Amino acid sequence: MTATTPEVRRGTRSGAIGLVGAVVSGACGFLLTTILTRGYGAEGAGVLFTVIGLVTIAGAVCCLGADTGLMWAIPRSSDAGRLLSVAMLPTVELAVLLAAAGYATAGPLTGALGLPDPELLRLAFAGLPVIVAATVLLAAVRATRPVAAYVGVQMVLVPVLRPVLLILAGGSLLLGFGAWLLPMALALLIAIALAPRFARPEGWQSFWAFALPRAGSVAIDASSMWVGVLLTGALAGTAEAGVFGAAARYALAGLLIMQGLRVAIAPQLSRLLAASRNAEAAAVYRRTTLAIVVLSWPAYLMLAVFAPAFLALFGPSFSAGAAPLAVLAVAMLVNVGVGLVQTVLLMSGNSRGHLLATVCGLALNVVAGLLLIPRMGALGAAIAWSLGIVCENVIAAVLARRALGESLFDRPVLLASLGVTLLSALAAALGVSFGGRDLPGLAIALGVLAAVAIVSLVDGRARSAVRL
Repeated sequence: MTATTPEVRRGTRSGAIGLVGAVVSGACGFLLTTILTRGYGAEGAGVLFTVIGLVTIAGAVCCLGADTGLMWAIPRSSDAGRLLSVAMLPTVELAVLLAAAGYATAGPLTGALGLPDPELLRLAFAGLPVIVAATVLLAAVRATRPVAAYVGVQMVLVPVLRPVLLILAGGSLLLGFGAWLLPMALALLIAIALAPRFARPEGWQSFWAFALPRAGSVAIDASSMWVGVLLTGALAGTAEAGVFGAAARYALAGLLIMQGLRVAIAPQLSRLLAASRNAEAAAVYRRTTLAIVVLSWPAYLMLAVFAPAFLALFGPSFSAGAAPLAVLAVAMLVNVGVGLVQTVLLMSGNSRGHLLATVCGLALNVVAGLLLIPRMGALGAAIAWSLGIVCENVIAAVLARRALGESLFDRPVLLASLGVTLLSALAAALGVSFGGRDLPGLAIALGVLAAVAIVSLVDGRARSAVRL
């Protein structure tokens, strides 16, 4: 284990910065959703969730996997500027073409999606090239600069600005979506200043051989929740879409811990796997999995048990989201429990394997959604998405195990999983017994968890186990 210590320490130091960004991003994301749901209600929130979902999917498609491609290729190359040119040219061109087509057909699309105003879609498509350019450039920043640069822009600046601007929007749907979009324009300007200088493009074949299979999987990753929102809006109405979107935002908030660690260790995993240092890569993976489980599982168990309390913060029109949120929380236990298997798979160069996993998950999500949403609304969308989540993660875990040639889990990870489950279950049981599943019960459960955490951290062994 001594040989792995420097790499593990490097990964955990960067991971600590990523976690700080995750906390800020999560808090601001929750604030944004609260302002949106209380300010616009289930109907208005459903409209904005639908437009955001559409532009998120379109942006992921136009990126063509180039953002992940840069994360994989730059640590293996001596000339980031040439790779950045290879990545930027096709993606921005595609974004401009799709934006022009979408702007021209905004009227018919508005009717098909049940939206009230075509200007919302026109603004969304006008902002598409900005989103794509910022995403690709920020990936280059993430691969070439200290992790704090990327975290500061993508996980702090953008999330902080969005709720502030949404308050200033004053209830207007058009201005509300503009509040979501505008921070990405600022992020683009900063990314231009921080990214490597463009150089004559070289290495097209090897870069796109990796990136293009990732293009499909990244579009699916980005759209996994939004497919449910769009299907729910089309099959059950925008109010049900708003309920599902609010529940899904809670479910996604717990992934920020994992995303913060992914930001930090992806380039490191690429470098280690390129050098065939698989044992060290596996040690970094297990360390991050331990941290993810300890920090994320209690949150998801609380979401599952106290779903009514969490949704009450959005207003009474979202109370129907309690059952969908509980279902999604259980599925997310699987998602975070397997750790960064998708990152391991991608940084090993197996973008085709990752595409297989995501296609299977999306297919199950869509088929189940078409069957369940018309009858069950938001709950049907939650069940469908949960089935897709579990399917994708199981396949990715099997393929990541093959890529590493090492066990994904060790005794500390398994013991941590068991320990946090038992402690969280005890806290939840006390909360339900004395306060029910509403806010009083949640407050009791969180108090118990906080007390356990404080007592545990007095023990040096516990601090050592989770230190980042």
